Amino acid sequence: MINYKHLYYFREVANAGSIARASERLHLTPQTISGQISLLEEDLGLQLFRRKGRNLELTEAGQVSVGYANRIFQLGTELEDRLQQYPGNRTQLFRVGVSDLVPKTVVFRLLEPAMQMGRKIRIVCTEGRLHDLLAELALQRMELVIADSPMPPQMNIKGYNHELGGSAISFFARSSLRRQLRGSFPACLDQAPILIPSEGSSVREKLMAWFHSTGIHPDIVGEFDDNALMKAFGQAGQGVFVAPSVLESSLQAETPDVELVGCALGVKVSFFAISIERRIKHPAVLAINESAQCWLR
Repeated sequence: MINYKHLYYFREVANAGSIARASERLHLTPQTISGQISLLEEDLGLQLFRRKGRNLELTEAGQVSVGYANRIFQLGTELEDRLQQYPGNRTQLFRVGVSDLVPKTVVFRLLEPAMQMGRKIRIVCTEGRLHDLLAELALQRMELVIADSPMPPQMNIKGYNHELGGSAISFFARSSLRRQLRGSFPACLDQAPILIPSEGSSVREKLMAWFHSTGIHPDIVGEFDDNALMKAFGQAGQGVFVAPSVLESSLQAETPDVELVGCALGVKVSFFAISIERRIKHPAVLAINESAQCWLR
């Protein structure tokens, strides 16, 4: 009988492309993983990898095996999800990764329907960089990743993008700073102190293109990986900051002296639910998706 622990390590190496990358994902030494694969090959009596220079490539038997392994572990995940739907007193764990570029208010609005499904559920949120979160998703340590961009095509993992909707991007400023801006929008942003997301953000690239097309030359005084930190600086009056337009009312309720400066026409941020399911079946993810379609455009 196949040892499924050995099969799991084999699949991770095959999907990662190398023992080194798999060891980083699994937090195991390369020697441990190599030993597990050797035991699997010994049990099967077949070679699953062959050396090609410094790299490994799948043999014909390895290619067949990884296809079956992916299906086996996918079925295991589906079985776990299906059994969690049966009634009982057990609290259902819902593990969500959140990209640090997604505004916290948007995250709350997206996850709130999952908390209101009328069943016992415990949400475990992990915030971080998208690449790291997708690695956890690939290891099935999460059910969902929420991001402001789809899964990068170069990532060699099995995952599917589900677009939840989007929003235009607006500029906001503390009232004292807003009064210092001269002229109408968007000319008032020329040479104005601006806070924007750091390089690598999908919104950053769109904003820079918009500045160029409108002939605006802002004074970028801050770049942030964390959207919440950028908002905190903006609410303190350190610069004009950007946020999804759908958050206008919540921003002004949170900080009454924050004013809308204007909306960047043509600049839109989209939000994605990334899961290992091609067709969404997890009840919490379904609730999130259905609710998002109503308030995100």
